Amino acid sequence: MFTSPHPDVEIPALSVYDSLFGSIAPSDLDRIALRDGTTGAETSYRQLIGQIDALAGALAAAGIGIGDVVALHAPNVPAFATVFHGILRAGATATTVNGLYTAEEIEAQLRDSGASMLFTVSPLLPQALTAASACDIPTDRVVVLDGAEGHASLRDLLVRRLPAPDVSFDPATHIAVLPYSSGTTGRPKGVMLSHRNLVANVQQSIPQLGMVADDRILAVLPFFHIYGMTVLLNLALSRRASLVTMPRFDLVEFLRIIQDYRCSYVFIAPPIAVALAKHPLVDDYDLSSVHTIFSGAAPLDATLGHAVEARLGCRMRQGYGMTELSPVSHAIALGADDASLDSVGTTLPNMQCKIIDPETGAEVEYPAAGSDGESAAGELLCAGPNVMLGYLNNAEATSATLEADGFLHTGDIATIRGDGTVRIIERLKELIKYHGYQVAPAELEALLLGHPSIADAAVIGVPDDEGQEVPKAFIVLQAGTELADDDLMAWVAERVAPHKKIRRVEVVDSIPKSTSGKILRKDLRAAEAAARADA
Repeated sequence: MFTSPHPDVEIPALSVYDSLFGSIAPSDLDRIALRDGTTGAETSYRQLIGQIDALAGALAAAGIGIGDVVALHAPNVPAFATVFHGILRAGATATTVNGLYTAEEIEAQLRDSGASMLFTVSPLLPQALTAASACDIPTDRVVVLDGAEGHASLRDLLVRRLPAPDVSFDPATHIAVLPYSSGTTGRPKGVMLSHRNLVANVQQSIPQLGMVADDRILAVLPFFHIYGMTVLLNLALSRRASLVTMPRFDLVEFLRIIQDYRCSYVFIAPPIAVALAKHPLVDDYDLSSVHTIFSGAAPLDATLGHAVEARLGCRMRQGYGMTELSPVSHAIALGADDASLDSVGTTLPNMQCKIIDPETGAEVEYPAAGSDGESAAGELLCAGPNVMLGYLNNAEATSATLEADGFLHTGDIATIRGDGTVRIIERLKELIKYHGYQVAPAELEALLLGHPSIADAAVIGVPDDEGQEVPKAFIVLQAGTELADDDLMAWVAERVAPHKKIRRVEVVDSIPKSTSGKILRKDLRAAEAAARADA
């Protein structure tokens, strides 16, 4: 096994609310906790805590408490923080719902999680109301944050100023949140994360992510996703930094908010890095306030990361995690002298990891500490206080993912180097098998993004005329450019081993991605299968 280069950190046996706000210094109460990037409205820590307590009181008066699940279906607005932490403060469990979900998808999550109350916003009300009705959630238990006829608003609940309830539970076993996995490898499952899981991951992340109170953190990554929930909503608040919220990504608005609010620390997914490296609009804005951009949710190509660093004059960092890990397990430290962007950095404190041969289950041999060596590739397994309790109502999936000794199968193929940095190669299930050789789509995607004519790219395995699986590239061209298929395949062939060559190319308008930035290769495979069937 291997561990973190950092010493273990203390993880207090507290609820999320008590760990974040229970011992806040009086001098921090009037710091700005949240800024609405669209309107400029500000919420201080004093106001935020007061709102959280008032909402917890209103929920308790409505009979919501320990054992209840409340759904939160909203974009990144300051009120999200109030509702999310108000639910947890009341002792209930929050299940956060993707803002892009259809009524059917919302219904599936409400039904599976057992939610008895729903918070949403007026633009999302039609699909939310349809789903709530199908799950027998009454209209008076559908709260519309910004108000809608026939529904209570957040203001209606807060002005009652009811005292927060006294609740008692074990932080190690009480479920704080039920985020749902993205479903890129199967049906979405409710991930049971305890208060201890969330508290632990905040404390584990502090040494490597290095946020400070004077940071202004741009919050464009969705709070409903575990990346935004832990790294932005919880970690930033724990450090008394200021969050500047964006309800959805728009490049012009993204650049304007960084410039106007002098954001210093920006958390992104790789598609945003592509825009920062290549889009001409970037030069029209003053982004000099940014000291660090941190990428997560999907692999970041090192060449692309260094291009962003050079263009913006900032540090580029990346990390790795998954919902089941609350989510961060590895990160390039903010203060690393020699940041290797072709890795996801080192293991977080209080964690143990190992890499196993996916065929035999045997642990691979690790290089000597401090050496230039690199281990063989295998599946990464992680254990620690941030590992989920399991999947809701799914013992079979839980036992397939969690070992009896606490190690969680990530499903990702990785290596470790002598300096302790971990490199993620590909999802175990995404590897292309070409004549017995393993080809990692992410490696080819990173290479394709280095081509000057390509704005975005994705790679999947498709059958050739002989039924063998071969790599096919889907590419989005830069505006005003042309690129012949043969020319691109020749360009790639010059840079990879023969078995990794691209053997099919298709130009598309966009690459399908989840809200967290992951390429939805299952959608590409479905479209490819449909096209073959039509042919």
